[in-house]
Amino acid sequence: MEYLEKLLEQAPELAAIYGTKILLALVIFTVGKYLANVMKKITAGLLIKRNIDQTVASFISNMAWGVVFAFTVIATLSQFGVQTASLVAVIGAAGLAVGLALQGSLSNFAAGVLMVIFRPCRIGDYIEAAGVSGTVDEITIFSTRLITPDNKVIIAPNAAIMDGTITNYSALGKRRLDLVVGVSYDADIKQTKAILIDVIKNNEFTLQDPEYTVGILELADSSVNFAVRPWVKTADYWGAYFSMQEELKLALDTAGIAIPYPQLDLHVQGNPTPPAS
Repeated sequence: MEYLEKLLEQAPELAAIYGTKILLALVIFTVGKYLANVMKKITAGLLIKRNIDQTVASFISNMAWGVVFAFTVIATLSQFGVQTASLVAVIGAAGLAVGLALQGSLSNFAAGVLMVIFRPCRIGDYIEAAGVSGTVDEITIFSTRLITPDNKVIIAPNAAIMDGTITNYSALGKRRLDLVVGVSYDADIKQTKAILIDVIKNNEFTLQDPEYTVGILELADSSVNFAVRPWVKTADYWGAYFSMQEELKLALDTAGIAIPYPQLDLHVQGNPTPPAS
């Protein structure tokens, strides 16, 4: 009875003390959660404005929300006398254990973050990396999805892409066609060169700036090889490649200029055996 009477006497004082702490904890939690949501929206908005992949933007914005919310929970618990230092130590130890168990995934995650920051490729770019090539269809946190020209799906780990050489065929607006045209040694060199230049000028895909290149590349065993190097828009590369090959062949055929193919001449030495009578 005496303990109960003492507790009732201290009730107003305890209510004032703990009521203030509870009220302050609710305020901290409410404000912290609001700030976490604001941070999430701001982060997502900034990433989308920079043309970052939607999946990456969503993940990073959620991660920002999680960081702010974690600090909010720790600050809220501290109002109730919870030893936050011990709590942070436990969380850190758990994070270290998870990190050691998921080293490969974390390296892919870090590589994904680097791809977001430095942007060696974007959605729609045709790249060659990690021993594979294709059009970038999606960049996720741990891997990159590529679509090959024959419509195959390749999932490449981000770490493998970032650790090697990345060749981006779509990064610039112009590309050069590197064609080799071989003609017979009997062909007129000046006439042949004029025909090649005429085909380049009249092709619908070729650009006049930068200037094209036409010249003798090699005096090969059975042909005189010309280097034909016009510039085209990156989006028109394959259309220009196929049409240029066809137009070059037709133009040389019309002019009567032969395109040689490998031949083998057999010379027999000695007297042949006379036929039987």
